Amino acid sequence: MKKYKRIFTIVLDSLGIGEMEDSKDYGDFGVNTLGHISEYVEKLHIPNLQKLGIANLCNLSNVAAVEYPMGVCARLNERSHGKDTMTGHWEFMGIYTDKPFQTFTDTGFPKELIEELSRRTGRVIIGNKSASGTEILEELGEEQIQKGHLIVYTSADSVLQICGNEETMGLETLYRYCEIARELTMKDEWKVGRVIARPYTGQKKGEFKRTANRHDYAVKPTGKTVLNALRDSGYEVISVGKIYDIFAGEGLTESNKSKSSLHGMEQTLEIAARDFEGLCFVNLVDFDALWGHRRDVKGYAEELERFDEKLGQLISILGKDDLLILTADHGNDPTYLGTDHTREKVPFIAWSPSMIAGKVLPEQDTFAVVGATIAENFGVEMPKGCIGTSLLKEL
Repeated sequence: MKKYKRIFTIVLDSLGIGEMEDSKDYGDFGVNTLGHISEYVEKLHIPNLQKLGIANLCNLSNVAAVEYPMGVCARLNERSHGKDTMTGHWEFMGIYTDKPFQTFTDTGFPKELIEELSRRTGRVIIGNKSASGTEILEELGEEQIQKGHLIVYTSADSVLQICGNEETMGLETLYRYCEIARELTMKDEWKVGRVIARPYTGQKKGEFKRTANRHDYAVKPTGKTVLNALRDSGYEVISVGKIYDIFAGEGLTESNKSKSSLHGMEQTLEIAARDFEGLCFVNLVDFDALWGHRRDVKGYAEELERFDEKLGQLISILGKDDLLILTADHGNDPTYLGTDHTREKVPFIAWSPSMIAGKVLPEQDTFAVVGATIAENFGVEMPKGCIGTSLLKEL
């Protein structure tokens, strides 16, 4: 017998709540995304997160813990090796990743990879460094258009990104180059989580604009996940934001691209107004992409406040047969050195209008409690090889 008809799982991308025991092995010392944001800003107005219990999981200097949290809360440790988006999300849905994806943030891509990509595309590669997508267009866009070179760059994530001008290169050519890059980067030593086509328009500096024709070529999950089990059992599996890219479309019945995290919450509110049975799985990426990587503490805090307002609207329309789960996939402490993710514990907050009272549970040793809980609720069997123990009895 299902306990909840609909489950809304929202990932606040990068909202870590403190270092793990092995964080130092990843070069992360004393990191705490949410805790340090709270220290650095004068005020943090997140009343809905507060009453659900966020400050009961992380000591916040300007948000008090509540005596009786509305939600059932826990700190989650990541069992997989890594601190990237794909590893975290895959673990939510049962996959343990032993070998982290490669990143080339500090060094650029190896000479051998660049030479082979150049040979296969017939173009000179320029860029080959970690950069902001808008900044690298300003730097190299004119050269690409005038000389026919190919802009390749990366970021703090496990990605290889290729820019292409829609008017001079064409989308199909750009996509073909990305398919070549995806094939090359399946080698273990070059393996990145995603190859991303970054099309743009404009002919000179100050006029370049990235278009909505971005296309991600993601590695498929290494096995079946809870998403597959739900879909194969006839349940709706609706994604919002980056979820489609992270799982390469596997296990989904519907996907919705988001223009921003605010838009993602608006889409989630629209989906909550529908009648369906199953899971709505949401990723809100702006916390990570716009504020964490850019080390913008104030921007991150303001994004949290905007989210909290939308969270209040969602809480007000959920029914007794609905379950809300809030979590995060890694940290990205905006007060820390560099621009990389930080390996951290993440929050687990579950709430339903049908709950009598909330509580704080013992710390959990894997993110996979999320998927295991969802699977048990809908009475579906966890795919072979999946990890995770359900917390449904606590909810």
